[in-house]
Amino acid sequence: MPRRAPRTVLDRMRTPSGIPGFLKTASVCTLIAGLLSPLAPAAASETTATQVTAAANDHCGNQCSDILPPGQNGNATLAQILLNQAFGTQPEHAEDQLGPYANLAKGYPALTNDKINNFFNDASFGVPADQVASSVKPAGRGDVTIVRDKKTGVPHITGTTRYGTEFGAGYAAAQDRLWLMDVFRHVGRGQLTSFAGGAPSNQGLEQQFWRHAPYSEADLQAQIDNAVATNGERGQQALADARAYLDGINSYIDASDSGRTFPGEYVLTGHKDSVTNAGTIEHFKITDLVALASVIGALFGSGGGGEVNNALSLLAAQEKYGVTEGTKVWESFRMRNDPEAVLTQRDGSFPYGTKPADPQGTALPDAGSVKPEPLVYDRTGSATTAGATGASGDAAKAAASSAKRGMSNALVVSGEHTASGHPVAVFGPQTGYFAPQLLLLQEIQGPGISARGASFAGLSMYVELGRGQDYAWSATTSGQDIIDSYAVELCQDDYHYLYRGTCTPMEKIEQKNAWKPTVADGTAAGSYTMRVWRTKYGPVEYRATVGGKKVAYTTLRSSFLHEADSIIGFQMLNDPDYVKGPDSFQKAVQHINYTFNWFYADSEHTAYYNSGDNPVRASGVDAEFPAWARPAYEWRGWDPATNTADYTPPSAHPHSTDQDYYVSWNNKQARDYTTAPWGNGSVHRGNLLEDRVKKLVQQGGVTRAALVKAMADAALADLRAEDVLPKLLKVVTSSPVTDPAAAAAVNKLQAWAAAGGKRTETAAGSKKYADADAIRLLDAWWPLLVRAEFEPGLGGDLYTAVTANLPVDEAPSAAHGPTGSHAGSSFQYGWWSYVDKDVRAVLGEQVKGPLARKYCGDGNLGACRDTFVSTLKEAAAKTAAQVYPGDDVCAAGDQWCADSINHRTLGGIKHGKIGWQNRPTYQQVVEFTSHR
Repeated sequence: MPRRAPRTVLDRMRTPSGIPGFLKTASVCTLIAGLLSPLAPAAASETTATQVTAAANDHCGNQCSDILPPGQNGNATLAQILLNQAFGTQPEHAEDQLGPYANLAKGYPALTNDKINNFFNDASFGVPADQVASSVKPAGRGDVTIVRDKKTGVPHITGTTRYGTEFGAGYAAAQDRLWLMDVFRHVGRGQLTSFAGGAPSNQGLEQQFWRHAPYSEADLQAQIDNAVATNGERGQQALADARAYLDGINSYIDASDSGRTFPGEYVLTGHKDSVTNAGTIEHFKITDLVALASVIGALFGSGGGGEVNNALSLLAAQEKYGVTEGTKVWESFRMRNDPEAVLTQRDGSFPYGTKPADPQGTALPDAGSVKPEPLVYDRTGSATTAGATGASGDAAKAAASSAKRGMSNALVVSGEHTASGHPVAVFGPQTGYFAPQLLLLQEIQGPGISARGASFAGLSMYVELGRGQDYAWSATTSGQDIIDSYAVELCQDDYHYLYRGTCTPMEKIEQKNAWKPTVADGTAAGSYTMRVWRTKYGPVEYRATVGGKKVAYTTLRSSFLHEADSIIGFQMLNDPDYVKGPDSFQKAVQHINYTFNWFYADSEHTAYYNSGDNPVRASGVDAEFPAWARPAYEWRGWDPATNTADYTPPSAHPHSTDQDYYVSWNNKQARDYTTAPWGNGSVHRGNLLEDRVKKLVQQGGVTRAALVKAMADAALADLRAEDVLPKLLKVVTSSPVTDPAAAAAVNKLQAWAAAGGKRTETAAGSKKYADADAIRLLDAWWPLLVRAEFEPGLGGDLYTAVTANLPVDEAPSAAHGPTGSHAGSSFQYGWWSYVDKDVRAVLGEQVKGPLARKYCGDGNLGACRDTFVSTLKEAAAKTAAQVYPGDDVCAAGDQWCADSINHRTLGGIKHGKIGWQNRPTYQQVVEFTSHR
């Protein structure tokens, strides 16, 4: 069946009801002309005489750059939306960073330092006088100015008071992302469908995130109160900053409402009337910030989960092989501490989440007893359709998985190995591709704040990833396990459980949503109730029996009820009086309770720190599986009233200063440090960076351009082709290939591998791949060969169970990640390590940390070769339309389009597709020349 890309929020955006889709150009122009007439005076009243932002203590020496496609401007009036829908025209600065970002894919081979800003923005502080596009004093305030540059429209916010600075940050954020901020505060509150429409994708989105953080209004406020109360003066300052930031947002809402310059999506979703201006854009309140933070934390910073899935695959292995051998087989696939895994920190040992010698308290379910806990009740109307129920199922799977996708990468080289003697860094987060983007760019200069970079829309009171006066920082998702599953014994009925010996009622949290058709989303009227049962051990995720006893499996996350705590760490990162070197940087990010790898560079030093509130588990508890909800197996020092516990000290987290180089692409952090996702084995996309950066460091004289080229080259590499295909072909050619179809396929694959195994266009803009046939062959062959290699030995049940822990493939054209297909990020999760280790074992090569047995051909090289040849012939017979079946974006058989990046619309403005690159969405290139 054709693969459909998920459609979120306003993918269904079209012209207003009563105006047919084939609306004549003249009619559109007439409508737009009428809509434009009231806008000009309001826009003019907001702009004052231009002025220059002075560079504030910038030690980058014009050697800091950044990029964030598609563009800074994420707001569009109704008229601009209609123009975009009718003619494809773009509002100013809506996609002017998309072209340079896309062009790096073919431009990087000839890159030199002086050409970097052909593909990136100049990220120096301030705006040269001749580059000032506008200067605004928001709400007429005298203590803050927002200057925007001509090239990108990025706001440079300069305040003379702390309040004014943060007011300006809020005002600028609303100017650039008001609609998006509104969407995501409703996602965080589980209210997206009532706000933006009942499309199945919207239903799935709100269900996925509300399941993760089912908070009441009181819960949201309590998190703010706690963050303030436990952080002294910095907590009080954070509260004051947040209030000023909200005042700025709400000031812009009022100004845009009265001036009728608000985003046109409010009209298209029925919140405002385009003629009378009736309707309301709700002011933001402080608890909205916590709701927003819960979404971002769920997407990128909450490692763990999946314990019940782990239990099911372990039981399948034990059923197949017996308890002892089955456990050995399971552990070999889990690869908790694989000796061949690429590491970010190469020295030292940091034991965390390791297998206990004598496991205690494990609560494995009885076979066949596990049932997912329903989330949605009382469906009516369109909520009862197959599309709606299917979206609910997908949301449940995504919420329960330990495989958080989309992530980020970092390449950092110490000054000892660079041409200048100063460290060089190329790093940034992979946050998916949205229109408008989840992140926004800004520069903030004010009392106690001096930074430029990216922040999540609606949380941009501080720069979250970026640069300060003489240092830069970034993060990748780390994925260590801060989420545990507990088996709570039921008593009295299904909604009471034993808590420390007392039968205790579960707490019911509900969110009722209803929707009706709008111009933006024609989904028929419907409604449902989301219901979560909370225990002191977290929300209920599954029901089962253990040894015949009825239990509920809950999910306890260390950051649950603590979504606001990380604000202190970000405040410190923006404070030039706090961060003065690698030590203070590491202390700052220790205040961030989400699971991230943090990287730092200044003119003299580099540093790394892995953040997150890692709970100290009871002795003998195996974090891979559910544990009994009993005091003996609880986190040490755990207080259920506040969900606080004893956490591992900073010294136990991977951390380092001035390692010769660091690479991270969501790979294993350090030796003995177990991460929750599966797949940290001998082949990981982190190897694509490790191999390239290691070579550069060995050669010496690393430059910014050289490090960008290493990143860009890895961004086009097919991990399977680079690190696994040569071994597959070694098996296939271990005897002469006489079959003509197989021989032709082998020749094509050999030529592609010899050329580098990249998915790259024949020429810029050709939309055709070089080595297109070989790429199609591998895309078709991989799932066939994996199944044929492993399923006969594992058996169908165990093979299926392990694929639930780790998907077989994650090629660019696959539907995966937070944005579905066309998401860019690829090759994060797959069976490449399993294939690599198994094939090497069959070939008789040395394998450290091998699988428990040989699978391909049951260990016989000839039989393994026959398996590969037969599946290769099957793959070669598949047409392009079969391999790339088409979706909402692409026609069947269009290989380039199937891989392409498509910015998923969260508003009314659409952008064209760009060629595939596997790289950060927001990215910095930095090399500081001096230090304070």
